[in-house]
Amino acid sequence: MATMADVADRAGISVSTVSHVINGTRFVKEETAELVMAAIRDTGYTHNTIARSLVTASTQTIGLAISAISNFYFADVIAAILDAARRSGYTMLLADTYDDPDEELRVVQALHQRRVDGLLLATCTDADGPALRYLTDLAVPTVLVDRCASDRFHQVGTENVEATAALVEHVAGHGHTRIGAIAGRNSVRTSTERVDGYGLGIERSDLPYDEKLIATGDSTAMAAAEAVRQLLALPDPPTALFVANNHMTIGVMHALTTMGVRVPDDLALVAYDDFEWAASFRPRLTAIAQPIQEIGAQAVQMLMALIADRRDAPRTVRLDPTMMLRESCGCVPDAPKPRRRKARTP
Repeated sequence: MATMADVADRAGISVSTVSHVINGTRFVKEETAELVMAAIRDTGYTHNTIARSLVTASTQTIGLAISAISNFYFADVIAAILDAARRSGYTMLLADTYDDPDEELRVVQALHQRRVDGLLLATCTDADGPALRYLTDLAVPTVLVDRCASDRFHQVGTENVEATAALVEHVAGHGHTRIGAIAGRNSVRTSTERVDGYGLGIERSDLPYDEKLIATGDSTAMAAAEAVRQLLALPDPPTALFVANNHMTIGVMHALTTMGVRVPDDLALVAYDDFEWAASFRPRLTAIAQPIQEIGAQAVQMLMALIADRRDAPRTVRLDPTMMLRESCGCVPDAPKPRRRKARTP
């Protein structure tokens, strides 16, 4: 069985440095930590061995690595997690990943080296991202939040595919046959799931799938504003538009206003992510509302259970969102009629 000394030999560094990386007892430069992680994989230094070295007194602190600034939807998620953590007797350390894989790895390492008892992560990568490999190799108690990227981890998020499909079908029910989509960053799991849902909704509505009707908004307001201009410049432009997150929706609304496009008279508009001002716009925005408080509470509950028993088998919880029907899609409802179902665990 490989030992810590084998890892040190492989990485060409001291045993004490390997120990600091594994145990988080001292800050180690990122490039050195990466050498240690590569040596752990190469030598087969087992997760059980690592886990035994991690058995220390609890700090009653959890880490949250999330895109706190570049995606303001997460401000509400952070508040929900902070409240749930406080009620569980834990304090929280927050680090912004800026939705950048390299920065995500850096802040995950920094939180781990500050000896948090466990981590919550809204990852911006797929299952093989560097931060997820780091957390797997060191067996750090981790729950993925919002973006369910890997079934190797506990994870909790909103159902995206069926919810998006239902929204697209609803728009098609108003008679629209050219429905465009502005997609988020394709490295983010929620973005790809919502694009899949868009395609499913088009299929269920018996409409032709046209790739030219999908533009990338890169999950930012500025890129989304440019994307909507590109779509409306097509020879046969869409008459309805689905936007895949609230940050991009702000950019789309601004672009439509400056272009003099009337919603819903000239273009029907719907979005994934409800937000505080959505019902204040005129016309009011039809959107998918996520159960943010439930996401935060479930994430902290799962992490507490995992900290208590690291043998707890990974599970995925998908919470059902609510379609808020307002005027931007062409509806004139008396009032939003939210319908919430219990969370299900596949």
